Amino acid sequence: MYDSHVDTPSQLIRLRNIGIDNPHAHVDFPKLRKGGVDGSFFALYTPASLAPDAATRYALEMLSAVYDAVDANPDYAALAFSHEEAAKNKADGLISIFMGMENGAPIQESLSLLRTFYRLGVSYVTLTHNGDNSIADSAAEGRKWGGLSPFGKQVVAEMNALGMMIDLSHASDNTFWGCIKLSQAPVVATHSCCRALCGHRRNLTDEMLQALGEKDGYVGINFYPAFLSDDFASDPADAALLEEADALEARFIENPADRERVDAWNRMQDRLLEIWRPGVKEIVDHIDHAVRFAGIDHVGIGTDFDGIQVPPAGLENVSKLAVLWDEMRRRGYSETEIEKVSGGNLMAVWRKIVKCSELAD
Repeated sequence: MYDSHVDTPSQLIRLRNIGIDNPHAHVDFPKLRKGGVDGSFFALYTPASLAPDAATRYALEMLSAVYDAVDANPDYAALAFSHEEAAKNKADGLISIFMGMENGAPIQESLSLLRTFYRLGVSYVTLTHNGDNSIADSAAEGRKWGGLSPFGKQVVAEMNALGMMIDLSHASDNTFWGCIKLSQAPVVATHSCCRALCGHRRNLTDEMLQALGEKDGYVGINFYPAFLSDDFASDPADAALLEEADALEARFIENPADRERVDAWNRMQDRLLEIWRPGVKEIVDHIDHAVRFAGIDHVGIGTDFDGIQVPPAGLENVSKLAVLWDEMRRRGYSETEIEKVSGGNLMAVWRKIVKCSELAD
């Protein structure tokens, strides 16, 4: 089983030891093993608020923290820079840790920096986050370029040449369609849901899902309740609690070594589990819908664990993934189809993207 997106690197910066089972963590090595996860893409997420130099530094700090965490846990995990290395790690009984970059801001306006991050192990770049940047417009704003910037078009071409995955989660609609047209290789949306089922602007339309399938690409269904159901936080009391949680989390992030702040944030996480949240049924509804429009060979999961404020009901952390496959079985999916959705499709599209770069040489 392979997960195309978790935000664990930012949690490492917040002093989390992922070699132990952390009560309030979505992801750590014991939970990955219990959940049957063979590999996970750790995303180097940089907020849109950071200046370019600060974004680059922060991305490098997270990347270094991932290296350190893997080095400290050699019985659990190993880094993997290719699907071949992932296969070897699995044979050796180790969890593969891949790296992606969420928000292309750390490459600034430098293809050399893009290549450097690639050499350090970054296998995909989510072009934007919740803000337009020098590469492209985001779904959250979408006002700067009308899609890809001139530099963004160079980035797409260079990522094709390197065999890097172009990730369109968080991209504006115009950015999405620009990449579909320009990229010579399949493209991916590592952690997105279906707009027909939940109207959030971060989600993909049926036309987008179909285009991903036709381009031999991939969509990883996101577990964040706000992307799964329009009913999430529709109760004013729930919405107010989420706002309160935002403030407490920001305070915790300012000083994660402060025990009082840690305890306050942990208590809030417990309270958040009491509000209504979509769960396993809704996740598989999105899988069903994506399969309908993109095809069974182009759908997987990108949980967004460790980057979401509250997890879905019944899937509070990565150790519980078996309930998802059980629900798919109940709906009539074959074991072969479940194997595709649980990671086979992600590895297949990665191989195709690398192959495209080799054929272009």
